[in-house]
Amino acid sequence: MKAIVVHEFGAPEVLKLEDVPTPRPAAGQALVRVRAAGVNPYDTYMRNGTYAVKPPLPYTPGSDAAGDVEAIGEGVSKVKRGDRVYTAKTLTGAYAEYALALETQVHPLPAKITYAQGAAVWVPYGTAYHALYQSARARVSETLLVHGASGGVGIAAVQIGRATGLTVMGTAGSKKGLELVTREGAHHVFDHSQPGYCRRF
Repeated sequence: MKAIVVHEFGAPEVLKLEDVPTPRPAAGQALVRVRAAGVNPYDTYMRNGTYAVKPPLPYTPGSDAAGDVEAIGEGVSKVKRGDRVYTAKTLTGAYAEYALALETQVHPLPAKITYAQGAAVWVPYGTAYHALYQSARARVSETLLVHGASGGVGIAAVQIGRATGLTVMGTAGSKKGLELVTREGAHHVFDHSQPGYCRRF
């Protein structure tokens, strides 16, 4: 199979497309045919060698993917071959044609959700949910300010906040970003590239 492999930490040039053996699922594992892979900031930090966790080299980046279950190992009952799924971490990296994951890292992908959308679920939406409800303990009718709301986690926070009854304010630094934040559900938007934008709150 084809996979992106990193042999040394550094700039994007260290990402190499290579032929590697297709992994086989052991007990409790599923092999996913990757149709889309998520690219998150921490993937960049990890590739640079500046992230708190340094994977052993060589490695294939990526934790977020969506695709179809190609094969399952012994004891796997949550998914079966052919199921549409998304991953919340992988064992072998998502920047590949196939990714091996634990059964607990694979989740059903509804038919109305595209593979590209599924590959954007775990890190962005998991981070936003954790920040809003496990860390900040947000409650209905409170006001939420999402600074940088046009990014992946920002969009997730806007959508989740709006859906759960928060008054959502979002910032972005461009006209296109402000339009996106409005479209995704923010009640009020502010251009954080403009001097004094904070005085409008």
